[in-house]
Amino acid sequence: MQLKIMPKKKHFSAGRVPLILFLCQMISALDVPLDLVQPPTITQQSPKDYIIDPRENIVIQCEAKGKPPPSFSWTRNGTHFDIDKDPLVTMKPGSGTLIINIMSEGKAETYEGVYQCTARNERGAAISNNIVVRPSRSPLWTKERLEPITLHNGQSLVLPCRPPIGLPPAIIFWMDNSFQRLPQSERVSQGLNGDLYFSNVLPEDTREDYICYARFNHTQTIQQKQPISLKVISVDELNDTIAANLSDTEFYGAKPGKERPPTFLTPQGTESRKEELRGNVLSLECIAEGLPTPIIYWIKEDGTLPVNRTFYQNFKKTLQITQVSEADSGNYQCIAKNTLGAVHHTISVTVKAAPYWISAPQNLVLSPGENGTLICRANGNPKPRIGWLTNGVPVEIAPDDPSRKIDGDTIIFSNVQERSSAVYQCNASNEYGYLLANAFVNVLAEPPRILTSANILYQVIANRPALLDCAFFGSPLPTIEWFKGTKGSALHEDIYVLHDNGTLEIPVAQKDSTGTYTCVARNKLGMAKNEVHLEIKDPTRIIKQPEYAVVQRGSKVSFECKVKHDDTLIPTIMWLKDNGELPNDERFSIGKDHLVVTDVSDDDGGMYTCAANTTLDSVSASAVLRVVDVPNPPFDLELTNQLDKGVQLTWTPGDDNNSPITKFIIEYEDAMHEAGIWHHQAEVSGTQTTAQLTLSPYVNYSFRVMAENSIGRSVPSEASEQYLTKAAEPDQNPTAVEGLGTEPDNLVITWKPLNGFESNGPGLQYKVSWRQKDGDDEWTSVVVANVSKYIVSGTPTFVPYLIKVQALNDVGFAPEPAAVMGHSGEDLPMVAPGNVRVNVVNSTLAEVHWDPVPLKSVRGHLQGYRIYYWKAQSSSKRNRRHIEKKILTFQGNKTHGMLPGLQPYSHYVLNVRVVNGKGEGPASTDRGFHTPEGVPSAPSSLKIVNPTLDSLTLEWDPPSHPNGVLTEYTLRYQPINSTHELGPLVDLKIPANKTRWTLNHLNFSTRYKFYFYAQTSVGSGSQITEEAITTVDEAMASRQVDIATQGWFIGLMCAVALLILILLIVCFIRRNKGGKYPVKEKEDAHADPEIQPMKEDDGTFGEYRSFESDAEDHKPLKKGSRTPSDRTVKKEDSDDSLVDYGEGVNGQFNEDGSFIGQYSGKKEKEPAEGNESSEAPSPVNAMNSFV
Repeated sequence: MQLKIMPKKKHFSAGRVPLILFLCQMISALDVPLDLVQPPTITQQSPKDYIIDPRENIVIQCEAKGKPPPSFSWTRNGTHFDIDKDPLVTMKPGSGTLIINIMSEGKAETYEGVYQCTARNERGAAISNNIVVRPSRSPLWTKERLEPITLHNGQSLVLPCRPPIGLPPAIIFWMDNSFQRLPQSERVSQGLNGDLYFSNVLPEDTREDYICYARFNHTQTIQQKQPISLKVISVDELNDTIAANLSDTEFYGAKPGKERPPTFLTPQGTESRKEELRGNVLSLECIAEGLPTPIIYWIKEDGTLPVNRTFYQNFKKTLQITQVSEADSGNYQCIAKNTLGAVHHTISVTVKAAPYWISAPQNLVLSPGENGTLICRANGNPKPRIGWLTNGVPVEIAPDDPSRKIDGDTIIFSNVQERSSAVYQCNASNEYGYLLANAFVNVLAEPPRILTSANILYQVIANRPALLDCAFFGSPLPTIEWFKGTKGSALHEDIYVLHDNGTLEIPVAQKDSTGTYTCVARNKLGMAKNEVHLEIKDPTRIIKQPEYAVVQRGSKVSFECKVKHDDTLIPTIMWLKDNGELPNDERFSIGKDHLVVTDVSDDDGGMYTCAANTTLDSVSASAVLRVVDVPNPPFDLELTNQLDKGVQLTWTPGDDNNSPITKFIIEYEDAMHEAGIWHHQAEVSGTQTTAQLTLSPYVNYSFRVMAENSIGRSVPSEASEQYLTKAAEPDQNPTAVEGLGTEPDNLVITWKPLNGFESNGPGLQYKVSWRQKDGDDEWTSVVVANVSKYIVSGTPTFVPYLIKVQALNDVGFAPEPAAVMGHSGEDLPMVAPGNVRVNVVNSTLAEVHWDPVPLKSVRGHLQGYRIYYWKAQSSSKRNRRHIEKKILTFQGNKTHGMLPGLQPYSHYVLNVRVVNGKGEGPASTDRGFHTPEGVPSAPSSLKIVNPTLDSLTLEWDPPSHPNGVLTEYTLRYQPINSTHELGPLVDLKIPANKTRWTLNHLNFSTRYKFYFYAQTSVGSGSQITEEAITTVDEAMASRQVDIATQGWFIGLMCAVALLILILLIVCFIRRNKGGKYPVKEKEDAHADPEIQPMKEDDGTFGEYRSFESDAEDHKPLKKGSRTPSDRTVKKEDSDDSLVDYGEGVNGQFNEDGSFIGQYSGKKEKEPAEGNESSEAPSPVNAMNSFV
């Protein structure tokens, strides 16, 4: 029965058909068990081109398997190799490997040749490749005499290496006597042939030990060429003798080195050809000479260079393309270019191919009577020839087999029998190589067998593929069936995939995929089955990944990594840096779910990876750490293009420490004038490394540069060399030139002198010039040095002058300065203001007018007018005070001003004076005026004396500031009950000459609140308040005591107390929720309408108020209240202050002299009748009332 080819994957639909796969052909992964009869198979052999070390024994490998075990034989150079006749050759027991013992005697060269191994048993013969054995060679350089080379600076040169031909070819490199590699660059480089090419030579190339070395890796030897001496000198030093000697040597160079366009040293000409085999590395080389040194460019004509396979070596002089294919054939052009021109060379590339497999023949296992095919397909350039052998013999001369038919690259088998078993060889060859493959045909009749071990437990992560193995064998090829569970139900789902080797795949395993699976193999000769078990585990996940971090050098950083995993799996957490182990450093500490790095350094930057591994899966998460810091300071400061007033500064930036440099700051030091002090010079972009600096004359400059990035500024660089600029005349004059007299007959000229940096040269002086502004006088000049002031004496008083101060030094004068105006000294004004007039605005404000004085009489800068005023005597003659003069100054040429804060009902006297920079002029004639009446202040004190059962006596002192004639007092009072409510308000008028009053017919044991204020004809003044309690009735008190001793009364009081406690708790809760306090609510609702603030008609001033607090006056007396022990309430005097309104200590006014601001105080508002609450009366408060 023939075994047919099965597809690589078989997907099953969701129908009712069982999951059965009829496998039609044996596949390469299905090996024949070694306990069954089978032809030989070569398993190991030496490479086709086998280079051996002549110092060691020769081992030629040939291993094979088969049943029965195969025997081995060898051919050498196409004829049988009888190993028994050579005592140095032995065959390894159970193997075909040859061991040739040349270490005791014999030479490796004796055993050079082409070897082939044959493995044979009763079912056929397999053969190895032709193994070409050659010993490696590392010959010495031939002796030669190398003459010294002398060249002119700029000439080109090629130093030939010409290494001896070895096997394998040697690796070439150039070194000196100290075994140090010679430096190479775009100018000097080694070619593919080993020669050393100089595009142009420099004096620094002079040396006596240019040595070419050849390293033979196979024998681990290095051969050395004789040293070559090179001297590079100027053309004047060359002489004809040296030139003649050089012409006879094998070394060559271009003509003496002038600048020249490029020419190619290799390859020669404009075109060349290159052939390479498919799969190798294509290397193309172009090396050019020229001055300046040429640069090499590469292009492919009519195409582009492959991106991922193109590499440049040897400073772009070598182009390499890896894994070259036929598509890479074409013309490649290299261009050498410098500032004087360019040269091109075209290399035509052809890619050939040794044979390579398209379809190599595979082993066939057939049962008697079945059909099959062997296919051998290969390709190459040129196309390879296909040849067949059977058991190592060309099929054309092999015994005939009726079941076999050859059709080119295919052998067709039909109705095979056991005698059809054999090993077939396919040989594909062309001029570049060959391929040889063995494939057997094995005719067997075997029942199915399962090769996978029984009861294997598979553990798989959820949502991943699960692969359940069922390796099998049988002939004919068995069919495979899979079942799940103990009931043996066949698999019908389309979620399963059965592979051609019997493996069952569950593409996405879920938790319900867990269970026992059975694999059943059947053919016509029998049946076999096997059980495996599957468990599905939760995946390992990183639920908190490390995050990208940017930290400054020296700080600490922490990476977090939290892992969630299946409970039955134990993860291993590992931290990696740049995919390698963490540094062995105590600064790195690993916790349960984090990595901490302290004192971070530059080397700590990189990628940190948290890897969590279990036996079934692994996950990882990475984060980059960027270590930043302020930049390193610039270095290599150099001054170039040095001019009289300019220089170019260049520098090399320091490391930016992973934060780009944003700018450079340039500072300078003037060692001549300010040594050790650094000044800002300029700032440039962080991409610049040069700056053109503008300099001042006669300065000994040094420069330093600092770099700045987002982290901060670097330390300064080392100072540059010093640069002294030439002296020049000053280019600027002193500033801040002023002319002010200190006396009536002088003019003081001052200026800000130039500093040493601004002097521009030695001998700095100043030419001071002056003349009267309004006269025809010539300029008067003096030259002074080392001063910043000059005094001109004998000037008229307060006359305008034109002034100039010009700088000069030993080189010359600064530009002509502009003249500034000054004045000679001032004197006191001579005239007083006239026609002084006073307009009284209200009881506290007056407006003053005057006529200005002539400007000439001022004799200086007019600063303003000053008013002196004082209170002469109160009109009431009851309040005499010491005369205190007050002053108000009005700036500028004003003719009026306001006097605020006056005392009502008073007589004032004033005068006006003009003010200049020297002082005040004479005073004007005194002018008097009266202020009208105002409202009085509050009574000075209020106390309650002699309380009785129904009366209280009040005593008081008059207001300290009556502000007019008192007409009467007003007393208002109201009771306060036990619930803190205010009773009806009673009004009482009292004559102005009284200071004591008794209230009768009051309620006993009652608290009263009193409001008391004085009045003038203008209105009512501020009020004062007080509280007091009438005495208790003794008889009622006695009865209350008697009742209090009764038991029923005590019980009643307890019940009432409990009820009150409950009510208090409820009230307390309500208050905490934001209720409004009823006493304040009442007081606000019943303010006394008669007590209102006084305002000016024009709204210039705010209200006048007393200094008592409204809130305090409305509250009843409490324990520890503000009432003094003598029951006297005193009002503090409120003196008007002018400090806030005039100049300096005397006060300040607006430009028009008006007063801005207000007197601010507080005044008691009288409550109206109503339910106002107060503090409940208590024995303590009652006792306080009688103290």
